[in-house]
Amino acid sequence: MAKIRREDTVLVIKGKERGKAGVVRQVLPRQSRVIITGVNMVKRHMRPRAQRPGGIIEREGAIHVSNVMLICKSCNKPTRVGFRLHDDGKKVRLCRRCDQPVD
Repeated sequence: MAKIRREDTVLVIKGKERGKAGVVRQVLPRQSRVIITGVNMVKRHMRPRAQRPGGIIEREGAIHVSNVMLICKSCNKPTRVGFRLHDDGKKVRLCRRCDQPVD
């Protein structure tokens, strides 16, 4: 079970984009990276193809998962993520600050 998933709100804590928050658009588990909407914009030189024009396109670059922190929905602060098993056997993520379930 991953600590950060798609549609989570995260805060960037390291690097040139430090302090920016955004929603996780894509998780790349093999590279241990996430793509966050509007954060770490990079320019790509794209060759024209049949379905798109060419030119210089700006899009989000991947950020290593260790450089972001989950923002808890209940306390609205960046937090580490813990796990707990419920009585029914389901494993849930929880906020280490307020001890509330994140999901």
